[in-house]
Amino acid sequence: DLVHRAARLGIEALALTDHDGLYGAIRFHKACKEAGIKPIIGAELTLEQGSHLTLLAKDHTGYSNLCRLITRAQISNKKGSPALSLNQLAQHSKGLICLSGCRKGEIAGLILSGKIREAREAASTLLNIFGKDRFWIELQNNFYPEDRELLEALTQLAHSLQVNCVATSNVHYAVKDDHRLHDVLLCIKNRTTLDHCQALKLNSEFHLKSPEEMKELFRSCPESVLNTLALARECNVSLDFSAYRFPEFPLPGGERVDAYLARLCLEKSKERYGSLSDEADRRLRYELDLIGRLDLAGYFLIVWDIMEYARRNGIPAQGRGSAANSIVAYILGITKVDPIKNKLFLGRFLNEEMSSLPDIDVDISTSHREKLIQYVYQKYGQEHTAMVCTFVTFQARNAIREVGKALGLPEPLLDLMAKSVSSYGAADIEEDLGKIDRFRTYLASGIWQEFISLCGKIADFPRHLSIHVGGMLISSCPLTDIVPLEKAAMPGRIVCQWDKDGIADAGLIKIDLLGLRMLSLIEEARQMAEKSKGMRINLNELSLDDSEVYDMISRADTIGVFQVESRAQIQTLPQTRPRSIEDLTIEVAIIRPGPLQGNMVHPYLQRRKGREEVSYLHSKLKPILEETLGVILFQEQVIQAAVLIAGFRPGEADALRRAMSRKRSRQEMGKMRQRFLEGADRNGVDGETAERIFASLEGFAEYGFCKSHAAGFALLCYQSAWLKRYHPAEFYAALLNNQPMGFYD
Repeated sequence: DLVHRAARLGIEALALTDHDGLYGAIRFHKACKEAGIKPIIGAELTLEQGSHLTLLAKDHTGYSNLCRLITRAQISNKKGSPALSLNQLAQHSKGLICLSGCRKGEIAGLILSGKIREAREAASTLLNIFGKDRFWIELQNNFYPEDRELLEALTQLAHSLQVNCVATSNVHYAVKDDHRLHDVLLCIKNRTTLDHCQALKLNSEFHLKSPEEMKELFRSCPESVLNTLALARECNVSLDFSAYRFPEFPLPGGERVDAYLARLCLEKSKERYGSLSDEADRRLRYELDLIGRLDLAGYFLIVWDIMEYARRNGIPAQGRGSAANSIVAYILGITKVDPIKNKLFLGRFLNEEMSSLPDIDVDISTSHREKLIQYVYQKYGQEHTAMVCTFVTFQARNAIREVGKALGLPEPLLDLMAKSVSSYGAADIEEDLGKIDRFRTYLASGIWQEFISLCGKIADFPRHLSIHVGGMLISSCPLTDIVPLEKAAMPGRIVCQWDKDGIADAGLIKIDLLGLRMLSLIEEARQMAEKSKGMRINLNELSLDDSEVYDMISRADTIGVFQVESRAQIQTLPQTRPRSIEDLTIEVAIIRPGPLQGNMVHPYLQRRKGREEVSYLHSKLKPILEETLGVILFQEQVIQAAVLIAGFRPGEADALRRAMSRKRSRQEMGKMRQRFLEGADRNGVDGETAERIFASLEGFAEYGFCKSHAAGFALLCYQSAWLKRYHPAEFYAALLNNQPMGFYD
């Protein structure tokens, strides 16, 4: 909102200064670049005595020092109470520009208290740390009664010290009308109501102002407005850290990572395939070449090393998600699904035109996950490794409760409303509540209309910081050179201040180490069965066509079986009657929001039972939809359809899938649709058919499931079903030991 507002006002440069962090820096930097605005990266830091100080990164050295200062303030103090000493500030001042701060800054605070001499001493201390070229007196005018006198005193102080003044807005919201929203957020933060937060509330002048407004506000010191452009010219920081994306993997004899990865794959291919078929050989050579060109060989080796550690230590682990599309990942033992046998499409994981770097997600036995995380810390060092954060945002139910409390609305009624909404997003609250008769009279009144409006505005606002479910960031340089770190709520955990999207936009790569209780269950049941039966059980060598196992699944005797124990699955299984691992892959994917909302389930069931003829919107779709009886069930099918129908390259097709899976502007989707229709026309597909195909892809893609992910889950489904069928006592004992887990936890 701030960037869009700045663009409309003709502002050439904009600074973001989060309190004691760079949480929004990546998103802000990206938005500014797209809008043609120069981004200035900074932070408003808290000093030991509680005052605020604004620092801006002048260059990359300054940016790294800013990261180090924030990290020290966060790590060295109680969580939620970051603070810096002046000595710490002096140690990492190079490349940083210091502004004297807002009304909560030490200098302004002393002036407001009538302590002019002490204010000069505080300013002199900062001047000694940063020098005349990097210390600026900050002027603000937000129409407080004391602002005029404070402006005059600060201007005189700057002249006496022979340093420059710069005018700033102390922006807390984009437009003036949002001051009420800001008041509500303050109430939520301080757990109070609007009627009881007068001392906390700001006035309505903390919005982004136009250059003309700034000139008028600071007409007594016009050079302070001109200095904003001079200051902006001083700040030149790029947030592309792709050169540090992962550490060098240690290799014998200085061998190149590409060559080592290729040699490793050729050696281990014998374990997977014996001798490679022509198709597997072509796929392997193509992947290795692509991985080399994308400079990802080191990434694959890092994940392989983690998996090797898991194997050596008997830790159940397997790759999941789109990585299972890769034959390199399969040969290295990262994934357990053969992409050749399962006809998995590489373009969903790796392609020439990738807009973001790939993730390799690894499922780990929950009981052993911490051991694997500690291995990564030990291997690459605490300085180079941290957990990725996630920003918990306001959604429908907590928005209703929190906004309502701030407005002083009855809490029992708010609780009833929160429990009545079916949507997840706060923006849909009015539509949801409007469908319920008992709430309509409330929604028509003024205070409730404001309540609905504020809930909509607060939608997706960050609420607090948490730890990503499994993401770990590993870099070749100390992480504090590129991103600040802070304590997590979980004792002993350190998180970086960027989420998974920020990590990707910065050109870095994370590894997801995810706890999966089913792996713990399977391993525990296997060990108990071996001990009680006196036999060796290797689940990786199971025949995947055991009719007894499929008979049990088809009877819907699946309580405790991975992914197929829900009520919806129990109703569906007797109709689909899976008889192969391929059938199980479809079963895992079909009871999902995408197929259900896209009305794909009923046609598939009817065709599966022979009650409806299998048909295709175009004959070109038959090769990719034949296995799912003409119905789109997998994300890979969306990509392949765009390739076959419209002639898209795999990277273009995946970009189309990503665009369809998120809310995009009508203009952007219109361009993609036109590109698809033009490509289809060149491929001999008539316009009406192309329109229908595009509509079917668009309707499915938002909730689609990845086939490679489904295939990996299908394997776990089969293994858990096999244990239940042949070792039920051990299976149920392990199931009880690993609660809570599954649909009936």
